[in-house]
Amino acid sequence: MEKKRLFKILSKAETEKVAEFAGSIKNSCHIVIVKEPEKSLSMVKMREPVKESLFYIGEVIICEAIVEVDGVKGVAVSMEDNFEKVLNMAIIDAACNKGIFDQYAALEQLEKEQLCETEKENAMFMKTKVDFHSMSAEG
Repeated sequence: MEKKRLFKILSKAETEKVAEFAGSIKNSCHIVIVKEPEKSLSMVKMREPVKESLFYIGEVIICEAIVEVDGVKGVAVSMEDNFEKVLNMAIIDAACNKGIFDQYAALEQLEKEQLCETEKENAMFMKTKVDFHSMSAEG
């Protein structure tokens, strides 16, 4: 599983679920916190659609952490203010880098649940959409 997909799933997950994934790694490996979780500001880069030029739309608060699992580094950055979650995400990243993370099936199941929930939310929003072409003209 590529890192972008892994972190997308983990960032949408509840803090407790991320802690479950990191739990077995915490119990079986030596973990060193290289950089404690801390808040930072990051500039958000956007692409302007007409000229295709990049610009910074503003700042966002992020939380970042760096750990080592048995000597292999892991890094996590999240656009939220949750130190516990970002620390567990960094542990999972280090375990993936080391090749000892084996819960991909559970992550894929969680991803399916998240997609189902997103589809439900989108369907709920679509119910509120107004179609102005179908409204009759008053005269």
